[in-house]
Amino acid sequence: MTLPRTPSFRLDGKRALVTGASSGIGQACAVALAEAGADVTLAARSADKLHATATEMQAAGMSCTTLPLDVADAEATEAAVAANGPFDILVNSAGLARHGPALDTTPEDFDAVSDLNIRGAYFLTRAVARGLVAAGKPGSLINISSQMAHVGGIDRAVYAATKHAVEGFTKSMAIEWGAHGIRINTVCPTFIRTPLTAPTFANPERVKWIEEKIKLGRVGEVEDIMGGVVFLASDASAMITGTSLLIDGGWTAD
Repeated sequence: MTLPRTPSFRLDGKRALVTGASSGIGQACAVALAEAGADVTLAARSADKLHATATEMQAAGMSCTTLPLDVADAEATEAAVAANGPFDILVNSAGLARHGPALDTTPEDFDAVSDLNIRGAYFLTRAVARGLVAAGKPGSLINISSQMAHVGGIDRAVYAATKHAVEGFTKSMAIEWGAHGIRINTVCPTFIRTPLTAPTFANPERVKWIEEKIKLGRVGEVEDIMGGVVFLASDASAMITGTSLLIDGGWTAD
């Protein structure tokens, strides 16, 4: 008898691009991929924060470089990916939220959020896939979405709309690119403590709402995302594409 063996979670020899890598979930994902053996390119708008993150990672023995990049600038992003790729792994954690009642939404806020969360994410993902197709390589592309891609939320009509859109193009891209061995999935976190969510956690009413909805009885930390991202990036998830990994503490269970 030959027993089956668990596919490897290691990422040795893989090149990964992580956007939004200077803080929060993106930074945690970059560390997780590097810990698993990947050579990680850290991308974000802030060169100073990127440098600080890279310095700490390198001091810990991790392999990484930096690439200052604004994902909302689709043309510059496509050029940067073409010049620095191909990348075996993408984790797109660049995102923007401008929360408020739907009746008060301004066109400026709508455009700013959708330009990064939808347009930027779409063309970034396409750029990485183009590099893989041209190189004849498989790959794993991961967009950090949200539990709000599956439900609605108070003051989150625009944000939820953009994340629902990410789920839609992810499924369509998975259908188109499967023949190339390119997998694409989303990770959908609940509320995670990051600089981006600090205003929400400063609001006692919102904290009460969050704690009532998360069935595990606590809010999320960036460490809760790291294992799932390594799983989706690795051969351990080789048959998974076009779907969502909900890391929501049971928020969407009811």
